[in-house]
Amino acid sequence: MFESAELGHTIDKKTYDRQVPKLRADLLDAQFDMGELKKYPSIILINGVNGAGKGETVNLLNAWMDPRHIQTHAFPPPSDEERERPFMWRFWRALPPKGKIGILFGNWYTEPIVGRAMKKTKAADLDQSIEEINRFEKMLSDEGALILKFWMHLSKDAQRKRLKALEKDKDTRWRVTPEDWTIFKMYDKFRGVSEHVLRHTSTGHAPWLVVEGADERYRSLTVGRILLEALRKRQRIEGERGWKARSAAAPLPPATDTRDLINSLDMRQALTKKKFDKALEKYQGRLNQLTRHPKFRDRSLICVFEGSDAAGKGGTIRRITGALDARQYQIIPIAAPSEEERAQPYLWRFWRHVPRTGRVTIFDRSWYGRVLVERVEGFAQEADWMRAYAEINDFEDQLVRSGAVVVKFWLAITAEEQLKRFKEREKTRFKRFKITEEDWRNRKKWDAYEHAVCDMIDRSSTEIAPWTLVEANDKLHARIKVLKTLCDRLEAAMKA
Repeated sequence: MFESAELGHTIDKKTYDRQVPKLRADLLDAQFDMGELKKYPSIILINGVNGAGKGETVNLLNAWMDPRHIQTHAFPPPSDEERERPFMWRFWRALPPKGKIGILFGNWYTEPIVGRAMKKTKAADLDQSIEEINRFEKMLSDEGALILKFWMHLSKDAQRKRLKALEKDKDTRWRVTPEDWTIFKMYDKFRGVSEHVLRHTSTGHAPWLVVEGADERYRSLTVGRILLEALRKRQRIEGERGWKARSAAAPLPPATDTRDLINSLDMRQALTKKKFDKALEKYQGRLNQLTRHPKFRDRSLICVFEGSDAAGKGGTIRRITGALDARQYQIIPIAAPSEEERAQPYLWRFWRHVPRTGRVTIFDRSWYGRVLVERVEGFAQEADWMRAYAEINDFEDQLVRSGAVVVKFWLAITAEEQLKRFKEREKTRFKRFKITEEDWRNRKKWDAYEHAVCDMIDRSSTEIAPWTLVEANDKLHARIKVLKTLCDRLEAAMKA
């Protein structure tokens, strides 16, 4: 993949000086138009060979365009806080919002390539990383992001000359470290691993753009022209027909009868107050001990609560937090996304709340809103909510592999019980805030929501993060079932 980037491309100073002013002005115009439209973000990845001008390219783009609308992030080795979360967590936090450009220097490609080249990881680990990256970039593209991936390349001889030249100049010698020379000695190994990665991650929606880095003027003009053309092309697409997700929804299987996962539950299950009090003390105590166990320091607990309106999510959550140290947990209530959240890919607002090890995060509604509310209410196109199942499964897989125990609950009640609770809320003064016109409107779509819930469970109940269906007509039964499930799942994870 690197042959064309080893031909010795050069541009003379006169040509460079003549072309740069117009290119800079055009880039600023394109950047301004993108910011005015606020329909998509531009994500620029800068990778490549040491000494090939990666840092200079980042500085150049900030100098040629308005840096107020560029978010530049460099990623050194992960901090303790970052190591306690999934690998992709810090990159999710760095994604630019719609209308902005994000330059990510030393991004999600660096660690997999370096790890394999240094023989710290196996070939299977690298291939797994490649698969995850491809799914991630496909999701970003489907969400509307413009992705530009630049690989700054030097031949082995050119890299040796570049490092020696930098080392010889007293003003730049600080940029060459012993580690750079160590990596240079492994040039052929790094080249092989890099070619493998680029070949398998250069896709139609996020192709690699290999740029020869030996000549600064050639490198600068090439990157600038590619960026300008990409921005202009995307603006034309937005102006002509708008951006459409590339994924197509698969047909849904027809229903053959009226039985499903939800209406087949035995909703008569109940507990007496005496049995509830005894079980509550038992399982709260057990949960408290598990979250204080030394092994929990290497774990985190993520609880996901979904359910019908008035199913008792809030009361159940309070029984969980009653067993926990207040410094140890946070509750994240999920409502309609804010302007800041709408400017980012769908899962961004959930990634930002992923807990560190030794902590508990409880989501009162969650990322499943895309395949429930957004599906039923028509806020998401069919192609978008259909691809969301795979994206959610991938998200949860990353959480589990980083040490999280993901426990998901669907609290189910019958339509008759919901009506009873709605009327009770309207009559009770301190509960009136819990009932809105939207609740009554959603109730009219009971069948559509039930169908969506069954699809959700079928497509996202995995061996690593299964759904627990909770019969919640009786609140006491529901609360104990949730607490017992949490204890069982945590106990099993810490024994593994």
